[in-house]
Amino acid sequence: MYTIKFVELSLEDLQRLRVVDRGRILNAVEEKLRLEPARQDRRRKVLVGLVPPWDQVRPVWQLRVGEFRVFYDVDEEQEAVIVRAVRRKGRKMTEEIL
Repeated sequence: MYTIKFVELSLEDLQRLRVVDRGRILNAVEEKLRLEPARQDRRRKVLVGLVPPWDQVRPVWQLRVGEFRVFYDVDEEQEAVIVRAVRRKGRKMTEEIL
């Protein structure tokens, strides 16, 4: 099992959301990222070529939770998932919401 860590920016992002949205996101993070965070599926993918505005362990991953995107990376040595940001996607491109 992986430890899930939220950086300060991601905690600020979550605090700005409605309680119901925050709960959905936290449940999805727990369900999808606790056991196999580096497995691609319909809701998780690697963002190839994306250069985010934060330091990260390569590669950057994205978890889709409805209209929200959770950006994270995986530290295999520490068995940790580091949640970097949570953003509402809307009709924008991924690069535009970071």
